[in-house]
Amino acid sequence: MKKITMTALAVAFSAGAVHAGGVERADPSVGILFEQGRYVEFGFGAAQPRVSGTGIDATTTGVAGSGDLVPGFGTYGFAYKEPLNEKLDLAIIVNQPIGASSHYPDDSDFLLRGVTGQIESTALTALLRYRMPNNLSVYGGLRIEQTSGSTTAPLAAYRMATSTETDLGYLLGVAWEKPEIGARVALTYTSKITHEFRATEQFGATTISDRFSMTVPESVNLEFQTGLNPKTLLLGALRWTHWTQFDITPPAYAGAINPLTSQPFGSLVSFGSNVTTLQLGLGRKFNESWSGAVMLGYEADSGDIMSNLGPTDGYSSITVAANWQATDRIKISGGVSYFDIGDARTAVGRFRGNHAWGAGLRIGMNF
Repeated sequence: MKKITMTALAVAFSAGAVHAGGVERADPSVGILFEQGRYVEFGFGAAQPRVSGTGIDATTTGVAGSGDLVPGFGTYGFAYKEPLNEKLDLAIIVNQPIGASSHYPDDSDFLLRGVTGQIESTALTALLRYRMPNNLSVYGGLRIEQTSGSTTAPLAAYRMATSTETDLGYLLGVAWEKPEIGARVALTYTSKITHEFRATEQFGATTISDRFSMTVPESVNLEFQTGLNPKTLLLGALRWTHWTQFDITPPAYAGAINPLTSQPFGSLVSFGSNVTTLQLGLGRKFNESWSGAVMLGYEADSGDIMSNLGPTDGYSSITVAANWQATDRIKISGGVSYFDIGDARTAVGRFRGNHAWGAGLRIGMNF
């Protein structure tokens, strides 16, 4: 039964375009540490958001539709767990903690037509877990993260691309479990990672080489599960993320004058509020081969003015996941999520009635 939990939580994060303005993408779980014996897992995800709105048109005198600005995308992940001895376990996790892709259609009459934004990242995390008496354990490790980004704004004849930077962070956590009733609680702190980028900014024929920093924010994640009866499991996760630490402010862009406001542009992307995300659901064992789960998710809207490159604000979601124990050693898990995306305001428009679909597949093997 417990094997359904990682899949349900992972699929619930698979449509990352709706999390924290479209930046957060990876499953934050450390559940790999609690798999039995030596274990390897491959994960794949896909998301199809639908994000559009209305606002100032290209003439700045009327209103136009933005068109769908967030294309579909895929994600991948890998995890490996190795027992080193009776008390010590090692885990390696590869994923994409943040990412973004937005493109306002070129053929619209919207003011931001042709504007694009990209963030790409890959992280490798190495964790050690030490088992203590009384069903307690502590764990921690290092995370190496590689990140880059780019943006274009045709109306301002602006273009920016960063270097690819690799920097270090860490994780610390504590867990309690009681396997005979399927109970487990794991509390994890993930540190911030600050990248110092070299950037090339262009305004028309003028090219400027400069530097700026961006922080991938710290977070606290609480995962929990407990058996309600021999075939039913209550499971969930509560995560707080310090998104006010996240700010993308290229110097030349920040100092340029916005013709609509006669003020400097300021930040390209930033968040005015921190974010708490809740996932809660039930898992059910149907027979020795099949189990399933239904998860509900919620992220409150902040009411802040959101970035033009990520015009979403909170969401509600439902995830349906299933696990097939194909053999004694191999399991295949998958699921589908639907997200009702919260309405958002930006400096140039309003984005209402949006949604996203996400799907995830995980293949795990004990050996």
